[in-house]
Amino acid sequence: MKKIEAIIKPFKLDEVREALSEIGANGLTVTEVKGFGRQKGHTELYRGAEYVVDFLPKIKLELIVADEMLENAIEAIMQVARTGKIGDGKIFVTTVEQVIRIRTGETGESAI
Repeated sequence: MKKIEAIIKPFKLDEVREALSEIGANGLTVTEVKGFGRQKGHTELYRGAEYVVDFLPKIKLELIVADEMLENAIEAIMQVARTGKIGDGKIFVTTVEQVIRIRTGETGESAI
């Protein structure tokens, strides 16, 4: 099993969720986060004063998938979240050793 963490632009959330549902990804955790990478933030004007916005709003998606679904999930996220502009985000993949469904006690892939 693999854990996918994807940092995407907020307006892409619904499209990414739909794309993941289409390939059969069941569960998804969404967190509103702030951060920056190469974008390094930007400057804005407010009441005549210029100020720097260091951290930009992003969405962090977390999902666990079976090994055989990994490439399809990554491809779905990449195709839908990509705008071609700086700040599209990143995808991180890590190995998950064990999953346990608290309600039933199921373990492994049946608990995903």
